[in-house]
Amino acid sequence: MNHTQDDMESRYYKKNFMQKTSVYILKCADNSYYIGHTDNIKERLISHLTRANKDCYTANRLPVELIFVREFNTRDEAFIFERQIKKWSRKKKEALIIGDFEALKILAKRKK
Repeated sequence: MNHTQDDMESRYYKKNFMQKTSVYILKCADNSYYIGHTDNIKERLISHLTRANKDCYTANRLPVELIFVREFNTRDEAFIFERQIKKWSRKKKEALIIGDFEALKILAKRKK
């Protein structure tokens, strides 16, 4: 099937700009955190809980609990945020999870 440039641009636009993408944090049974992004949080959570991907980090750390979700307008924005918070300390992640923005400011000023 041959797609026109307009068709391809339209599909790219819908995938990246019309469908909201969520960044989420799961708390695993071993108290570690798993951070990911998805365009369907319900479906993604079910896949974690059912071990749909046996190689996934969470597969051997069940049960998991969804403890944070933030929606973004584009997949690119979500991906950037996901990569950013994966680098954060546990304390900084926990401040984000509970919405403690004062603690986030303080923790952001600390050197690694």
